[in-house]
Amino acid sequence: MARFAILFALILLPALAVASRPVRTPFLVRGKVFCDTCVAGFETSATTYIPGAKVGIECKDRNTMELLYKHEATTDSTGSYSLLVNEDHEDQVCDAVLISSPQKDCSLAAEGRDRARVILTRYNGMASNERYVNAMGFARYEPMSGCNQVLSQYQDIED
Repeated sequence: MARFAILFALILLPALAVASRPVRTPFLVRGKVFCDTCVAGFETSATTYIPGAKVGIECKDRNTMELLYKHEATTDSTGSYSLLVNEDHEDQVCDAVLISSPQKDCSLAAEGRDRARVILTRYNGMASNERYVNAMGFARYEPMSGCNQVLSQYQDIED
């Protein structure tokens, strides 16, 4: 029985130590925040990017959806952000989320573009430490002028 306990300790304890310690090389999460100037629901040729927008990474327990991790960043002059995540969130659901926009005329979180899933674990086959998140966006309350011409570029034209 003592041999079994020792064998169990030799196998299980190192595995627990690996799972609970911070990642040696952190994940670098990158993304962009845009203003949906035409209220199209997607990026267009009239889209602008928002400097000074606040974004966050939230990781929740897969079963209870309890918030376990949160980290915030601010976009730079190009509307891009990057943040370091030191922990491996192996069995958690992680999303990049919009928090706020400094642009009063473009501060409505665009439906369906207010969050983006990000995988923050090394146990999935990805070799890179960088994670690129789909662009997230705020929308204007009213489309800017000229959007009819912009949106006509995206319509199917049949002769």
